[in-house]
Amino acid sequence: MKSSVIALSAAALTFSINTFAAPDWSTVSKRDIQVFHPGVASHEWTMKKSSHSGRVGLTKGDSCIACHEGKTGLLDLDMKKLASMELEPVGAPKTMIFPVSIQATFDDTNLYMRLTFRAPADAAANAPREEASPKHDVKVAIMFASPQIEHADQQGCWLACHNDVRSMPGADPKKKKFVEHGDLAGGVFYDYIQWKSGEAGNGATQVDGHVAAERVNKGGKALVKAEGEVKDGIYTVTFTRKLSGGEGDLKFMPGQTIPFGVAIHTDKTVWRFHHVSMGYTLGLRAPGDIKAVKQ
Repeated sequence: MKSSVIALSAAALTFSINTFAAPDWSTVSKRDIQVFHPGVASHEWTMKKSSHSGRVGLTKGDSCIACHEGKTGLLDLDMKKLASMELEPVGAPKTMIFPVSIQATFDDTNLYMRLTFRAPADAAANAPREEASPKHDVKVAIMFASPQIEHADQQGCWLACHNDVRSMPGADPKKKKFVEHGDLAGGVFYDYIQWKSGEAGNGATQVDGHVAAERVNKGGKALVKAEGEVKDGIYTVTFTRKLSGGEGDLKFMPGQTIPFGVAIHTDKTVWRFHHVSMGYTLGLRAPGDIKAVKQ
């Protein structure tokens, strides 16, 4: 009887600790960014002076947001050009850009990131839909860059988008995203996590993978859970990720500044038919565009 009481007390204590371990989001500041439809503007496109004048700044070490982001959102972003047949040959979505709020915090074990946004329901006119069941109304991904990826602190996850990946004009339909000189064993990769909504609120799933020589949607051990909810058209997606993990997982610790990017698929679209962020940095008690404070 005594041992049963001790066991129940221990269980109650564990439950209490887990209950109060969830972040108090009301105390975590928000950083508003904007995501936009990039069309077929690949990494190669961004580094071609005749197509992208920002190449000059990139070669000098400037970041994308140093040129494109102001106090009121993204500036100097030519939406008409991005929506043109040259950069979106299948037809651009009506909503080319929309805001996303990001919050981040951490404790001794986990990093927590929460994204809040209203998902547009007007994806590219002829964009492919998922064929396999279950379909996903919305998908939200975060890609964290390892320090070995050159220029990731400037361009975020743009370095994984290339002219020869699937759904690009004339490209190999089986070619997935990749990092130039990507090498998982050598530490040249993106740590990639994703939440998939399922269809009409059913069948939600999560992905914990990486992008090196190609994108791999499995193998990661750091993602504890990815949760999403929608209320009055507003999505709230929360990622709980261990600070340490296994193969394909970056190890995070206080004092680090980590480059990352966000991609959001809406209206059941797949592949490149998404809205993406510029490259940002996450600071764990360190300098960053988004600062994660410890709770």
